[in-house]
Amino acid sequence: MAQKWIVSTFGSLDGLELIVVDPPAPKADEVTIQVKAVGMNPVDVKTILTAEDPGSLMTPLGYEVAGIITAAGADAPFAPGDEVIAFRVTGGYASELTVPAKDVFAKPESLGWPEAANLLLAGATAAEMLHVTGAKAGESILVHGASGAVGVSVLQQAALWGIRCIGTASERTFGVVEEFGATGVVYGDGLEERVRSLAPDGIAAALDCVGTDEAIDVSLALVEDRGRIVSIAAFGRAERDGYRVIGGAMPESARYRDEIRSSLVALAGKGDLVVPVAKTFPFAEAPAALELLATGHPGGKLALVP
Repeated sequence: MAQKWIVSTFGSLDGLELIVVDPPAPKADEVTIQVKAVGMNPVDVKTILTAEDPGSLMTPLGYEVAGIITAAGADAPFAPGDEVIAFRVTGGYASELTVPAKDVFAKPESLGWPEAANLLLAGATAAEMLHVTGAKAGESILVHGASGAVGVSVLQQAALWGIRCIGTASERTFGVVEEFGATGVVYGDGLEERVRSLAPDGIAAALDCVGTDEAIDVSLALVEDRGRIVSIAAFGRAERDGYRVIGGAMPESARYRDEIRSSLVALAGKGDLVVPVAKTFPFAEAPAALELLATGHPGGKLALVP
């Protein structure tokens, strides 16, 4: 038997419920994973606070985990005892779960469990942002929310491609931005002018990880081609202002993120993509972990440890 967190009531973090489940035996193309760490993401909080109550349906949480294979179907390229990462799964807030083998990847030995569990959602989102804006070597790009999980992954991946990043952040997180090779710039009044002074040859693309009007306004002012502005948070103005938005539920985003997963795992295995983890919580303390995540300032990734 396993434990699993589900959302039984929407609109408040008090709506979480811990239940006991019996994960099904894996089919031919599935595996069962004993979870060692659960990756946590802002979308988890959003699901709880903003989704509509589906009545009797108990909604699962969690899209990524790391753990050990306990059972594998005949067609799955894994065996019991293999250490793995799973991403784009459903119901990851669990101590054990059965998932499609296509969503499972060998965990690099160099990655700890919490880091592995938090690698792929932020990493794949960052990779898609760089992809859709066509950022390339020698260009300067603006990254809003550069010290957050997606922002940090953007900075690392951009550096590998020879792309210069200017990242908005609070002064207290400039160290994080600079650690990953970018130039920090404080947000607030005068942001456009500060960025222009740091990039006299212009900003080729802007990647928005925060969704504020300031981020969008400054991006529109600095980037000539609005098709090279992308947001993962500011959906309301996209149609009117002509910039791009992406999200894991969008078919094109899902396809790209599925395709890039193995490459990101390989980068992490070589030490070229790291995951700063701020804190881990015992599995039973998921509500407290989500409360911290909901503040928007956890200082790095969070993980549940069953």
